[in-house]
Amino acid sequence: MIAIINYDAGNLASVSNALSRLDVDHIVTNKKAELGRAEGVVFPGVGHAKPAMESLRTNGLDRWIKQTDKPVLGICLGMQLLYEASEEGNARGLAIIPGTLKKFDASDSKVPHMGWNTFSELKGTHPLVHGFDADHYFYYVHSYYAPLNKHTIASCRYTTEFASLVCKDNFMGVQFHPEKSGPAGARLLENFMRICRT
Repeated sequence: MIAIINYDAGNLASVSNALSRLDVDHIVTNKKAELGRAEGVVFPGVGHAKPAMESLRTNGLDRWIKQTDKPVLGICLGMQLLYEASEEGNARGLAIIPGTLKKFDASDSKVPHMGWNTFSELKGTHPLVHGFDADHYFYYVHSYYAPLNKHTIASCRYTTEFASLVCKDNFMGVQFHPEKSGPAGARLLENFMRICRT
């Protein structure tokens, strides 16, 4: 069973629907006991970093996420909250991955970065990116971006190069929305399910 963390940060229904299409047994919950029984955890998110972190802290989910050894997949804001901080509201993140989220320069291009884009670079052989290359398109909607660092598995370019996919230990994150990315997104979710089963 997969658990989707409910912390009032949007897109729960679309992630749940995507897992249902893949016939994945799952629950949507903010209860630590139910999260503890899951094989893996999806950490979704749409919205602003500061209230999202406040919601996590209210339920003690910030501490739970940092301490779990289960596979965790952060999606969009869920990925961003894995970092130390964000310029959005000067929010503090979970500090699992080093770095501070920056806002795209609106003088260069439209903000948010919205629409389909590919990886500009894909490195490593992490099982989350099994079967992917730079020709695959994913759907993005975000105004803030994560800097590149040693945990970046795939990068994307929009006004600047940013982390599209990151992995550190049992924590994985994608800036795009796999639940809205058609067959490529479904394949990535299937890769995550395989990680959870192993």
